[in-house]
Amino acid sequence: MMKISGKAIENIDRQDARYLALQAAHVQLAAKDSTIWGSAAQAEASIRLNWIDLPESSRELLPALDALYAKHRDKENVILCGMGGSSLGPEVIAQTFGKRLFILDSTDPDYVAHALELDLAKSVVVVSSKSGSTIETASQRSLFESAFTQADLLPKEHMVIVTDPGSPLDQDSRSRGFTVINADPHVGGRFSVLSAFGLVPAALVGVDVSVLLDNASDTKTAFIKDPSQILGIAYLLSFNAGQYLSFTDAQSSMPGLSDWVEQLIAESTGKNQVGRLPIVIENHEQSPNVFSIAYAGDADLVVEADLASQFIIWEWVTALIGSALMIDPFNQPNVTEAKEQTSALLSQWGGVLPSFVADATDDEVEIFGQGLNLVETLRAFINNVPQGGYIALMAYLDRKDDAKIAQLRHILTAKAGVPVTFGWGPRFLHSTGQFHKGGQQNGAFLQITGDCTRDIAIPGQSFGFKTLVAAQALGDGKAIASRKYPLLRLNLKNRTAGIDQILAAAKTL
Repeated sequence: MMKISGKAIENIDRQDARYLALQAAHVQLAAKDSTIWGSAAQAEASIRLNWIDLPESSRELLPALDALYAKHRDKENVILCGMGGSSLGPEVIAQTFGKRLFILDSTDPDYVAHALELDLAKSVVVVSSKSGSTIETASQRSLFESAFTQADLLPKEHMVIVTDPGSPLDQDSRSRGFTVINADPHVGGRFSVLSAFGLVPAALVGVDVSVLLDNASDTKTAFIKDPSQILGIAYLLSFNAGQYLSFTDAQSSMPGLSDWVEQLIAESTGKNQVGRLPIVIENHEQSPNVFSIAYAGDADLVVEADLASQFIIWEWVTALIGSALMIDPFNQPNVTEAKEQTSALLSQWGGVLPSFVADATDDEVEIFGQGLNLVETLRAFINNVPQGGYIALMAYLDRKDDAKIAQLRHILTAKAGVPVTFGWGPRFLHSTGQFHKGGQQNGAFLQITGDCTRDIAIPGQSFGFKTLVAAQALGDGKAIASRKYPLLRLNLKNRTAGIDQILAAAKTL
């Protein structure tokens, strides 16, 4: 069940024609009416609405999930290879229930190495991809097949595939004897947490997924019957909040929920130069011109509910925001740009990472942009943020060993006085990456890359992960630069020292 509170509640005008329009859209959504988002969106929407039924329809998976858990209950490590909606949902489920789940949603070889260091004999790897063609997941799948083989282990005894029925990944995996669990093909990735994509990893780590489904179903039934709270959230975020929404997990028992909500809202609404940009913050801080949302404590809007209920609440709200903004919440028209630029660079490089000459170097940090030293460069960058705009920090680093770089978000928020988002590359390309290119054209983009201490070969490819992650960073940089947005890249020659240097420089601004 759910409860909303907060000082913004008084701004809900239930007599406003816009509220009444949302009310009508809510009724249509419950009936799975694909016309809610306009004629241009109808074709896509008509094949993307089965997420509405997942709290009930996913019960059909329970016998297969029980069998899967029984088969692999002796495994100490569950490793999930997936991007975007395929990984963020399982991650918050595992963290909320205190279960171990290694999320491999990166191509940084320093981070990939952490997964390979686990005892493979005691590991099960879940490969989650609707098609199997996502370059990150395809590379990780090849890597683990090879690693298990080299360890004299049968890959099919240690790998589980989650994909759409009839996909290339489905056909290939079944033909080779792998365990495959099919997801509903009429559910988009970021709406898939209550499908096989979210439930297979959850079941493998020992979460009772039937409880998740029961909770989501009960809450959905309740807000369909009495939509006042769900409509209140959608109304505020559509017409009262503005472009920026801050989310915090602080004081809640659901670490990682804000990261999941971020990709859901950003990728669903950030197109046609409109949208809502979530900013994941550490605590209940107040940022200028940012509407604050929390799941406990104090904020402009507080949405209290259990985890599975939060999933269906925010999916429903996101669909309603799409109707209010008249955009298709189920497509991602700009995500392919970075993919295409990455492919072009990999082809151009012929599998060999070229050397790059920085515009300037300050100790352990190479500067690709304006300025002779780090402080001067950062000052020029924040002074170039568009009026009313935001800064996007994009760290193509190891989110375990290089986690300290995330502190830069809070520092720059205070120094620049604008909203600042933080994303680990390349996973943000499957979430806020859509907003960066399709949302409001007022972003300034800071890429942070780092020299790798190792490279890891990708079986079947002429390039390794070191070259792949570089191509993804520079490819996305090209997509951003084509729009003439402010763009700065800082490359760390030594990651630990370079991160400390950047943080110290930012504090002096």
